[in-house]
Amino acid sequence: MSGSALAASLPSPPAPTESDRRSAVLESALLTFARFGYQKTSMNEVARAARISRPGLYFLFDSKPALFRAAATQALLRDLETIERVLADTATPLDERLVRAFDTWAGSYVGPLTADISAVIADNPDLLGAVVETAPRRFEELVTAAIAARASAGAAAPVAQTLISASLGIKHQAASRDDYLARMTVAIGVVLR
Repeated sequence: MSGSALAASLPSPPAPTESDRRSAVLESALLTFARFGYQKTSMNEVARAARISRPGLYFLFDSKPALFRAAATQALLRDLETIERVLADTATPLDERLVRAFDTWAGSYVGPLTADISAVIADNPDLLGAVVETAPRRFEELVTAAIAARASAGAAAPVAQTLISASLGIKHQAASRDDYLARMTVAIGVVLR
């Protein structure tokens, strides 16, 4: 069978759903916000990056704050799902699971996006809504549960909180994601001894 005949005999990939399209737009938006910062990002730039018309973008999101909130929320929820899977993999040593979880939670955000998002949130505390409180609380619960499986339940919460505090400091001091990972690996190793 020739290549074109084989291709013709294969079923067509499913058409992207509205949910897939929205998710792709949010991914493009997050990358655009990371590249230009919140203040300098325009809806035109996001539309161009997402390969969608500006009216199409406004059909999905009525404002830049709504777009930013949706993009950040999608990223946080996706990160929490990944962290939950990573920490549930008990075949992997706890220290490795914690490093991967912290990398997903904070390491991937080391760089230009970090400073701009922090400033945007400080200047507009309601911009992201409840997810600003619920997502970090869920992350702490997941880390605490993973540590509690190895240590006493009473000791797990302070250890998790200490690692989270260390991560926050390291994230703002690290020059790169690799630097963040190296320093978090040390912090996790010290705290878990």
